[in-house]
Amino acid sequence: MRKYEIMYIIRPSLEQEARDALIGELNAILTDRGAEELIVDEWGMRELAYEIADLKKGYYVVIDVLTTPEATAEFDRVIKIKEDVLRHIIISREEK
Repeated sequence: MRKYEIMYIIRPSLEQEARDALIGELNAILTDRGAEELIVDEWGMRELAYEIADLKKGYYVVIDVLTTPEATAEFDRVIKIKEDVLRHIIISREEK
């Protein structure tokens, strides 16, 4: 198990219920694969540093999680397919 920080930005036009369902679906990818210490921090709607697909705002979500590299690989695969996710990044927080 390794510690990861995951951040993703959801399209601002997505309804609250759909956004909650998307966040739950993405969290389930990690928890179904044995993730521990899943801490989800929803930053909410914020200005983007630069426009993405003509959008100036996005809904930010940050996850701190203790999980396996296989779980993060599956998370990465699935999140790339989701059209409502504008950007994402997965960072390993393990000390070398």
